[in-house]
Amino acid sequence: MAPVDKDSAGLFGPDGLAVESRGFFADSVLRLCANRLVILAAVVLAILAALALFAPFISPYDPMKQTLADSLHGPGAKHLLGTDELGRDILSRIIYGARISLSVGLVSQLIACSIGVLLGAIAGFYGGFADTLISRTMEIFAAFPELLFAIAIMFVLGPGVINVFIALGLLSWTHYARLVRGQVMLLREMEYAQACRVCGGSNARVIIRHLLPNCFSTIIVLVTLGIPGAILTEASLSYIGLGVQPPMASWGQMISTAQQYVSFYPYYSVAPGLAIVITVLAFNIFGDGLRDALDPRLRR
Repeated sequence: MAPVDKDSAGLFGPDGLAVESRGFFADSVLRLCANRLVILAAVVLAILAALALFAPFISPYDPMKQTLADSLHGPGAKHLLGTDELGRDILSRIIYGARISLSVGLVSQLIACSIGVLLGAIAGFYGGFADTLISRTMEIFAAFPELLFAIAIMFVLGPGVINVFIALGLLSWTHYARLVRGQVMLLREMEYAQACRVCGGSNARVIIRHLLPNCFSTIIVLVTLGIPGAILTEASLSYIGLGVQPPMASWGQMISTAQQYVSFYPYYSVAPGLAIVITVLAFNIFGDGLRDALDPRLRR
């Protein structure tokens, strides 16, 4: 590229040559695509999402159909990952278990994000008594160990998928509230927020139109990194019988049932365990890559 007049150009590289200007999100996408490990994680997540969405068409068998004559059969041509103690196809139950895990991760984080962003924005923008009340509430929630707190909530609400959504949403809203509170406290004194107030903009307009959009990239990263934690917590709750109930397929529940057969039939517990590991690892890698791409402080 030939040198150009610096007075008529916007950006220049170290050699004095003009470089193409890109938007923030376009630049973030390019940085994300440059990381091959992140792309691999995104492909894995896309495959898991496709399995969950199209499970009725992909699953070779009905995950709830019991065939006692085929119970505890090893992997083979008829059942690729074998069968469980009731003769149900393990591969089919893992595919349907992806529905439970991904839905729990997404829905619970959306609930937590909605509560946390609202309360964090109020605390950070208004300060005073509202900030004190919300901050003390966050400290109370954060004082309890997360898994024990989830067990206590599920014990009160009772087992079931909907109650898992609620319990995990109540469990992790403080992460969003604390982050948004800090961001809003910093951004509310910026010139564009002050200009909106001077021009007659309401507090709600300042928060919704000017402050929260500047927190959007950080919130997206927090949601992505919060999903694997929700999946692990759901698996733990299902393992101890407080999460998803039979005959619905859940990876944690499958591991719990398989523990009595692990000495002579390890396939039963290994398959759902690998599903959890792969899913959580893919979300963590993708979340870390997304954070590196969207956070300007981590760019080199």
